[in-house]
Amino acid sequence: MTVNRPVGEVYGFWRDFENLPSFMKHLESVRVIDDRRSHWVAKAPAGMNVEWDAEIINEVPNEVIGWRSVDGSQVANAGSVRFRPAPGGRGTEVSVEMEYVPPGDFAGDLVAKLFGRSPTQSVEEDLRRFKQIMEAGEVPTIEGQPAGPRTMPVLGLMDRRGGRG
Repeated sequence: MTVNRPVGEVYGFWRDFENLPSFMKHLESVRVIDDRRSHWVAKAPAGMNVEWDAEIINEVPNEVIGWRSVDGSQVANAGSVRFRPAPGGRGTEVSVEMEYVPPGDFAGDLVAKLFGRSPTQSVEEDLRRFKQIMEAGEVPTIEGQPAGPRTMPVLGLMDRRGGRG
């Protein structure tokens, strides 16, 4: 995904992990524990949550953040996000690689439902929302807006006397 913002700005927003729930739809919260560790809470079906702690295992400022869940987490996961200047000075290319191994119990079923059949599609949607936040300052939505007219006006209807209007 290409984001029309400088690399340092894009990296800085992502690196503040508490920003991630603003564009990652499945995340309830991320709490930073220290400079390397964070606690993640994801929304799951039926009002449940799945939680884990993660640690940064590879970081090059303005280039890459690599992470993995710590031992004993409900969801074993690892991945990286890379930031590269886009060709022609057109912003920043952001790419995400992620893998997770849900446990083989009820929580595993919740995680599978959480990420859906296509985790790739979920990540792509998150990246689109990230781009919107970085470029426009918000994710456009129609939530909370009043409904418009349900029918379109039709020209040339008959008037009450039976003649054309």
